[in-house]
Amino acid sequence: MRRPLLAVVLAAAALVVAPVHASAQPTSPGVNREPGNGPERNETATLDSAFQARQVQSQGENQADRHQGYPRRTKLRTYPDNPADKSAKLGLAPYHSLAPKLNALQQRSDRVSVEVVGQSGLGRDLYLVTLTAPESPAETRVQERFRASIEEGRTVPEGLYKAPIWINNNIHGDEWEGTDGSLRVIEHLATSNDRETRELLRRSRIYFNLTANPDGRVAGTRANAAGFDLNRDFVTSSQPENRAMQDIVERTQPVMMLDQHGYVPNTLIEPTTPPHGQNYDFDLYIKHGYANALLMEKAVQALGHPEAAKPEIPFRDYPVGEWDGWAPIYTAQYAMYHGAVSYTIEIPLRVNRGDYESQPVEELRRRSRINTDVVEATIRTTLDYVDDNRRSLIANQTEMFRRGAAGEAQRFIPDGFVPGFGPEDRFSTEFPRAYVITDDRSAPAAARLVDQLVRHDVRVERAQRPFTLGGKRYQAGSYVVDMHQPKRGLANVMLEQGSDISDKAPVMYDISGWSHRLLWGASVDVHQRGQLRFDGKPVTAAAPTGHVGAAPGADLALALTDQKDVSAVNDLLNRGLELRRQDDGTVVVPARDRAAAKEVADRYGVRFTTAKPGGVALQRMTVAAAVSADELQVLRESGFDVRTISAAVLNAGFDWSRVDVLYVGAGLNHSQLNATAKAALDDFLRRGGVVTRGATGSRFNTDARLLRATPVAGWESANGVVNVVNGTGPVGTGALPHSFVYSPLWFTDLGAGVAVEQRYGGTVLAAGHWRAREDGTGGQDAAAGQAAVVSGTAATGAKVVLFGTEPMFRDHPKGLYAQVARALFWAGTR
Repeated sequence: MRRPLLAVVLAAAALVVAPVHASAQPTSPGVNREPGNGPERNETATLDSAFQARQVQSQGENQADRHQGYPRRTKLRTYPDNPADKSAKLGLAPYHSLAPKLNALQQRSDRVSVEVVGQSGLGRDLYLVTLTAPESPAETRVQERFRASIEEGRTVPEGLYKAPIWINNNIHGDEWEGTDGSLRVIEHLATSNDRETRELLRRSRIYFNLTANPDGRVAGTRANAAGFDLNRDFVTSSQPENRAMQDIVERTQPVMMLDQHGYVPNTLIEPTTPPHGQNYDFDLYIKHGYANALLMEKAVQALGHPEAAKPEIPFRDYPVGEWDGWAPIYTAQYAMYHGAVSYTIEIPLRVNRGDYESQPVEELRRRSRINTDVVEATIRTTLDYVDDNRRSLIANQTEMFRRGAAGEAQRFIPDGFVPGFGPEDRFSTEFPRAYVITDDRSAPAAARLVDQLVRHDVRVERAQRPFTLGGKRYQAGSYVVDMHQPKRGLANVMLEQGSDISDKAPVMYDISGWSHRLLWGASVDVHQRGQLRFDGKPVTAAAPTGHVGAAPGADLALALTDQKDVSAVNDLLNRGLELRRQDDGTVVVPARDRAAAKEVADRYGVRFTTAKPGGVALQRMTVAAAVSADELQVLRESGFDVRTISAAVLNAGFDWSRVDVLYVGAGLNHSQLNATAKAALDDFLRRGGVVTRGATGSRFNTDARLLRATPVAGWESANGVVNVVNGTGPVGTGALPHSFVYSPLWFTDLGAGVAVEQRYGGTVLAAGHWRAREDGTGGQDAAAGQAAVVSGTAATGAKVVLFGTEPMFRDHPKGLYAQVARALFWAGTR
């Protein structure tokens, strides 16, 4: 059991030193978060300049497949020297130096292979470096058959399968040294002739994702070029770098993996604190996870660096919730669902942010050398651990997949299973028998969800004939996720509702609720039990969904229930078509434009029906947007013409003449505008609309004196999936019965004419973490039944919508995007 005294000491220490779980302004005692992942995301606007860096020319693709032998030599393109690369100041390898190093190693050694597994957002190559003894194509095919057999839960012949290990580096661009520590190990494994190295590579394949975030590495930013934290994106996989990592873990199926990060004083080595994800077969993880952590700790201590003398293992050393393993959004936690015993490693000495600018170069380089030593020590220890325990680890992974395929219950884990394991570590779930996905609510949403599941190696079948399950009749074409499958934990963590864990931990590191079933807009039924009998065919991609259902000569209607519907409408508007918008948000396409409707139906998978009479002219919307990076990506992917702004942009002079609607989510404080900017804004507000989100948006509404609606802030760290009750107005009509919140708001003291579009349900939280503050305010009870989204017309004539929810958070709650679009279309239409 964890010792309460130690927990108190560590909690106090967290207030003195700022580990990587930290933000500059902790919102809850004892827990800290990284900048950009908490309420402070409201403060900084994402501007076009951040996205206008010239793309690196992308050329050439790796031609290797799973059955090609080793080595797999790829002539990597080289990049011009870039003196602005932030890693160079630290004495570390700039990105442009990597390809020449790898090209030279491939020429020197037949043990090293390099493949280009994708490109970053700016087009830089992503390198997968494999170290293993040479294999013929026939030998590689045998290894692939063994890998596939293990995934089916079948035992493979002892001693013949090469244990796969994955080392992931530099996912946060300004946490550099994972790349450099890996380069040391790669060179040693590629060139050393000692017997131990040769035997290790005969028994193993060691995969290095050399830099997961090259754009961030060069720029010295935590996020990628699009402004996304890649270590929050795994079950959403909205970024190209994440999709490459997802492909790596699925393809290599590692028995163990390390994700190299920084910076936590002394070094941090997982396993995590509870809450642990309830979908894991945690007994199979923790027995090896803790044992290797202890060995990595000893290896780091043996380096003799005083700065790394006392590594921290959250499972052993931290209070509940301070470094939890609950969410599947992180690399290490996501990899567990693919059968890996995985770790986040946090190296000790900060060299980024303020330290990068304030510390002397020699001090930064001294720190980086120590950090690189720590990276190397954790990798070498892990390689030794896997080599010493390879049979047990392979059997461990096989057993996880076997349990899933057999539909067996999770195992009860007794106290003391490993030292310190107790009731606070015990999380489990009852897996349902099946999920059935239909297009009853939205055909594009159903197809998107199916494609997402398949992409993540979840097995989906499409019914070839009608069938009955749980007393309900399903049509042919329905999709079935049989939960008797190897990666059932991953299937379930994406499709389940989740849990309200507010009482399980006083704090949590990041989001604690998510659900593709509830937030992505598809109709998904859960069947806990029953005989599953149907004629199904495995799915590699969802079937096309586009359709024009109206008779020739009839006007066509498109209900905006999904982002694809919005994209189709914006596509048609961009062609200059004369569309109409009806009171419920439905968009009407004239019968004369049936051919264009058919084209977008096929392109976006949307379905047109016969339109009813009526509606007002709908024009193409130009949006002036003070937004976070995730919101900007959603708006642009939806097809809106977006002009990014901030208070500084408005003060410098901004042309409002072609703007139809203002969106305020981040980085726009009305009180910071100069007199000229306020006058220009006031002129716009006499003809244009406004949509706001969150604390920044509601403050703008108050300062600009638009709607009378008093914002009330819930607990700042509250987050998750919430139950909502929809109104019948232009934004609430057709919305999902669930939404997402982070630092939630609600609105009281509503003025005359202010309509409630959406309220929080009587039971607020469906899944996540939402507690009251110490003074009793800000809790779920206070939010129950309160207005979450409101609309109205300001005295200026501007139509205004205020969101207290987070409908575009991290490109995750995809089923909520159409609600934002309906708000923009309504507010921007006169």
